[in-house]
Amino acid sequence: AQGVNPALDLSNMPELSETFERLTQMKIDDRHPWCGKLVFAAFSGSHQDAISKGMACRAESKDETWTVPYLPIDPVDVGRTYDSDVIRINSQSGKGGVSYVLKQNFGLDLPDKMKEEVGYTVKHVSDKEHKELSPDWVYQIFEDKYINDVGAFSVPEVHFQQKDGGIVTKVTSTFRGKTITTEASGNGRLDAVSNALKKAYELKYSLETYQEHALERSSSSKAIAYVGIKKPDGTLAWGAGVDADIIRASIDALVTAINNR
Repeated sequence: AQGVNPALDLSNMPELSETFERLTQMKIDDRHPWCGKLVFAAFSGSHQDAISKGMACRAESKDETWTVPYLPIDPVDVGRTYDSDVIRINSQSGKGGVSYVLKQNFGLDLPDKMKEEVGYTVKHVSDKEHKELSPDWVYQIFEDKYINDVGAFSVPEVHFQQKDGGIVTKVTSTFRGKTITTEASGNGRLDAVSNALKKAYELKYSLETYQEHALERSSSSKAIAYVGIKKPDGTLAWGAGVDADIIRASIDALVTAINNR
């Protein structure tokens, strides 16, 4: 504060705190400035959302000035991490915190409209279990409901053909043990598959949101697709698909959204 460098190395505060408690047998309060275990923790949904937006804004602007809300200093400077020390997920958490954990730890960039439902899904589990959820647990919840969900519908085989400026598809689908093949057209592959499923089972919905991105930066990486469909009552149902083939991933996402409708 007086411009004098005390030559203190505080870059590994967790280790210093552990050493202090072990040697003195004194407990550091969880909210003690700089060194408390929970001093940087944000459980509130509004706080997590503000931190998440602040981090995103800082990354986009490439501004080195530290201006993140609710964090007076960068936790990394004292040896803390964002996933385990800052954004903590429990029944108070909101969509901002959950989506931040999924993006920071697993590279999932959820569509804005999907974040709210995923936030409520994760919050419900935390509320039911009366526990704080680890990042791995949050991802497992997302994976079980939006990627690996096994419902009444499945699409094991799809074939496409370019015709008259559009796409014609032949979809082999299964519903409750019965397999049928349906042909339909659309202005794109996903739209054609969607039209085929609507035709086969008289489904009532509209494609509302489609988003995709690579999960890793390599030629052999898998991609993830997110699909949101609007039901007749105006609410949205969501699904996600992961595959090296983005078309297969988008079809899987659509099928999961239909099963979740």
